[in-house]
Amino acid sequence: MKTAMIAIAALALPLPALAQAQVPAAGTMIETAPLPAERGLVDAASAFSILYSSTDGVTGAGNVPVSGALFIPKGTPPKGGWPVVAWAHGTVGIGDDCAPSRNARSQRDATYLNGWLREGYAVVATDYQGLGTPGPHPYLNTRAEAYSVLDSVRAVLGAKLGLANKVLIVGQSQGAGAGFATAGYAQAYAPRVNLLGTVATGVPYLNGTLPQPSDIDSVDRTIAYLMYIGEAAQEVDPALKADAVFTPEALPLVAESAKRCVGDMMGAVVKAGLTRRKTLSGDFAARYAPYLRGTGYATVHISTPVFIGTGEKDVDVPPLMQKALVRDACKAGTPIQFHLYKGLDHSGALNPSFADSRVFARSLLEGKPVASNCGSPDAAE
Repeated sequence: MKTAMIAIAALALPLPALAQAQVPAAGTMIETAPLPAERGLVDAASAFSILYSSTDGVTGAGNVPVSGALFIPKGTPPKGGWPVVAWAHGTVGIGDDCAPSRNARSQRDATYLNGWLREGYAVVATDYQGLGTPGPHPYLNTRAEAYSVLDSVRAVLGAKLGLANKVLIVGQSQGAGAGFATAGYAQAYAPRVNLLGTVATGVPYLNGTLPQPSDIDSVDRTIAYLMYIGEAAQEVDPALKADAVFTPEALPLVAESAKRCVGDMMGAVVKAGLTRRKTLSGDFAARYAPYLRGTGYATVHISTPVFIGTGEKDVDVPPLMQKALVRDACKAGTPIQFHLYKGLDHSGALNPSFADSRVFARSLLEGKPVASNCGSPDAAE
């Protein structure tokens, strides 16, 4: 491991020089450094911050630097190297200071990722394009997320770190959407990545639209997501002004969303007493249609198996939305293993799902078939 890291360091470009030079080909490791202990995971033998190149997923052309982290398991690697979990994180915010590699992992995520490390997987965790690196973060843009995930895998595999080209995509919430999208882009964009399967919990199915709440007069913390979309859309396309949709009462928080991370942002929404009626003055979906088109999936036909875990009490990503994706993906021929977690919400279902997803992943790693339950009562609308 030490020898490999020295070899990478010799190839690294200092960040000031990188800003002036052309970013290297997508999927290239640019720079690594030890990750501060407070940002590490207790079940990792070593942890690194990484900077690598990826294709700009907004334009589909040109390369951008993307940051992230890499965690190596404890113990002796199996013959051929550690298999890889590519972790796609949930919503943390849209400002650079919210990037996961710049912060300690939440207790929920740390528990979950430590579980994968104990199972014997290295974990590469992208921050996504524009989150922790120059340029806007195109929040929920599935192509940008997919390229960031796939190029993080290509970068760590190409860096000769003792990792095996046996890859599982794992994501929660925003990251579940990223994971599903990644599986759809993998064959065409990164055919040399040996993708075994995908684990997605709390997966959105936006298709260019947004779920409509039944109550627009209750204080709603998920309005934070709308504000992130509004601010990110305006950063990507300055013509998409937030004041065309958001009320004067809500606009100050929209402006602050560029710097407020998700917990703080949701707290601010609740403290301000914002409801949907108090927040929106126009048709949000119609106004942001050009931006929301980027939140859909290029395909719902995935050739490799997909595990989808849904909390029965999920408010952030309604179960009916998740079941609609299961239905459409099953119809398209995707092998889906669906699990509904009774009584659990969006965040609460993540760690309980691990008991099932670890078995799903182990079967794929060992070349065993995994059962699809398309058409099961739980998966039906």
